[in-house]
Amino acid sequence: MRDVVKVFKALSDETRLRILNLLLEKECCVCEVMQALDISQTRASRNLSALYDAGFLKLRKDGLWSLYSINSEGLQRYFPDLIEVIRKASAGSELVALDKERLKKTLRVGPGCVRRPTEG
Repeated sequence: MRDVVKVFKALSDETRLRILNLLLEKECCVCEVMQALDISQTRASRNLSALYDAGFLKLRKDGLWSLYSINSEGLQRYFPDLIEVIRKASAGSELVALDKERLKKTLRVGPGCVRRPTEG
């Protein structure tokens, strides 16, 4: 039961739902999430960590990069249903559409993943 509570707590935040929608599109590092959602590195990392702890995400290291993606095995039997609910709930959202457009323009900006492309 504790795992189910953790999953629903993770889904109770708009930023985390927006992150899941991004990761349904492609694997991302923290700086890509920051740019696509126009949020701080701290906020992106904190929300990615909550999703990871709830079992939604898996983490893969690629050199200096920490890349997050959807963990389709992590939530076992109810994962497909949850993802479908997230997709349906986000359909038609202007904010989610804007996030996905910004995601297409994101750059991996450096090892710290904290500089935005518009910064020096």
